Amino acid sequence: MQIAIVLYPGLTALDALGPYEILRNIPDSEIRFVSHTPGPIVTDSGVLVLGATHSFDETPAPDIILVGGSSTDTLTAMADGRLIAWLQKVHPNTRLTLSVCSGALILGAAGILKGHPATTHWLVQEMLPRFGAEPKPDQRVVKSGKIVTAAGVSAGIDLALQVVGEICGREQAEIIQLIIEYDPHPPFDAGHTTKASEAVVAAARIEMEKQGKNRRNLISVPKLLWRKTINKVRRKDGLKPLEA
Repeated sequence: MQIAIVLYPGLTALDALGPYEILRNIPDSEIRFVSHTPGPIVTDSGVLVLGATHSFDETPAPDIILVGGSSTDTLTAMADGRLIAWLQKVHPNTRLTLSVCSGALILGAAGILKGHPATTHWLVQEMLPRFGAEPKPDQRVVKSGKIVTAAGVSAGIDLALQVVGEICGREQAEIIQLIIEYDPHPPFDAGHTTKASEAVVAAARIEMEKQGKNRRNLISVPKLLWRKTINKVRRKDGLKPLEA
């Protein structure tokens, strides 16, 4: 079973590596970290570097794809024509299409979430309806057909365990859970907006909006809006939409 984990500049590392530590334990699985070209990809910290092992072109038919989010570059990834085109090409034939955190918005930009319930990071839940998705902000993992979306960052671990349970059965999922000793007992209970104080939510929002300010978005946002507007006109006239 070939599992393709998407890498792009600015990706949040745990979105990819949390699920990776679980999915790599699926028997007979082949993990690929895919991007435009093989090579180093700098994550959103600006310090940690991950390695893409294969290109999109070298990965035309993965069984599972996983798209993580970013605190800085989600919009840039949403406007990445080659990434969006690859997702649109491979999704119809996947066994499962997965997202973690704001990676759901990237699936949305590819038209994959239309008509599906989905979740994402709490800060961007309100963006899901723009892509025809139904937000499920109170659910950590949402499955709709072969599409499985997870809430923010750490929820990718839960998603991956659920996937293993579906593919390999509960016992194998529990074995993997024990191998990585995933038994969370956090010292604080502020992991969801319904649990955190108003002051903590406000401070977290300010911090994430500060992190999300990226000059590349000055290009990416107009590009996304332009493509959406032009394609709306073209569909009305019975013309083929522009490719991403």
